[in-house]
Amino acid sequence: MSLQDTPRASRLHIGIFGKRNSGKSSILNALTGQDIAVTSDTPGTTTDPVYKSMEIHGLGPVVWIDTAGYDDVGDLGALRVEKTAEALAKTDIALLLLGEMPDATDKVWMSRLKASHTPIIPVVSKMDILPSEEVKRRLEAAEGMVGVPALAISSKDGTGIEALRNRLIRALPEDFEPVSILGDLVTAGDSVLLVMPQDIQAPKGRLILPQVQTLRELLDRKCTATCCTTDRLEATLAALKMPPKLIITDSQVFRTVYDLKPAESALTSFSVLMAGYKGDLKTFVEGAAAVDGLTATSRVLIAEACTHAPMSEDIGRVKIPAMLKKRFGADLQVDVVSGVDFPADLTPYDLIIHCGGCMFNRKYVLSRIEKAREQRVPITNYGVVIAYLNGILKDVVMP
Repeated sequence: MSLQDTPRASRLHIGIFGKRNSGKSSILNALTGQDIAVTSDTPGTTTDPVYKSMEIHGLGPVVWIDTAGYDDVGDLGALRVEKTAEALAKTDIALLLLGEMPDATDKVWMSRLKASHTPIIPVVSKMDILPSEEVKRRLEAAEGMVGVPALAISSKDGTGIEALRNRLIRALPEDFEPVSILGDLVTAGDSVLLVMPQDIQAPKGRLILPQVQTLRELLDRKCTATCCTTDRLEATLAALKMPPKLIITDSQVFRTVYDLKPAESALTSFSVLMAGYKGDLKTFVEGAAAVDGLTATSRVLIAEACTHAPMSEDIGRVKIPAMLKKRFGADLQVDVVSGVDFPADLTPYDLIIHCGGCMFNRKYVLSRIEKAREQRVPITNYGVVIAYLNGILKDVVMP
């Protein structure tokens, strides 16, 4: 990814679902005008989901997800279907390809799509090889199953592709992603100080994604942004003519920054900002209160989007567990998952602590929150829980 690219996590995710050999890969190639996905008459050509980032006129930056057929069979087929289900959790708009008349399998997946609150566009493919009466019959059946008008397309000759692009534009979810990371915390002309420890999680010459995105928004909103590391905080504050309106810090030094900040300056963290940008901040704040109910025999799940190897300074794998065990005892059980690993059964846990989610799209983070809510397990966020453990959450401003 170049410096000019929109991060994948901030792109609209469009998933293509259907049976094996229903034309999913062909429609992806037709929509993008490129041979992105391998096509074959042999069912099961697509195995793991294929993710492709592109710019589409009218939609902007998107990620196409070409999934394996949801009717795959056998042990390996079951694993492929499981990967398709994982892709569903990340999908903002779903294309449901119906190469044949809808059957029980199609109806099951249509129900799963609806349950995930994903806008569905039903598509009857391969119309170039079907009699017009058969196309009409399949369109009516698709519309009856999904409840919205279906489109007939041909990946081979391009019929219906432009209509499908227009339909995708109209299907863009209103709450796809908040337009602002900072919300109403700043206005043009405000002075903002960013405290950014450069530890081993941010290799030399690099900033982590939340820092980059926040800094870019501050510049776009005509704010004056000053950056420093934690050890330079006092000197930086002393060099400023006026206290900054807002200080944004890395959550792991929340308490240090809180103790040094001017009384006039509001305080938040990159993780707290990401909690609102990617997830449900209200739910995370409510979930943090579950900390008070933990005991030495409790079990906590740490969920991290990144998949890097454990580091000595790691906030999720090392620092938050250490804070919890210092308060509740060394016997407190803390499990850590990373990437797309997330238990289907969350009920053994007394609390879930999720990272900022900067590497996930908003739909995926919200799907995890909903899963926790359905199983009645409180869920919070790194920055929110660190502020709570330090007794300063009430003093942290939120977008």
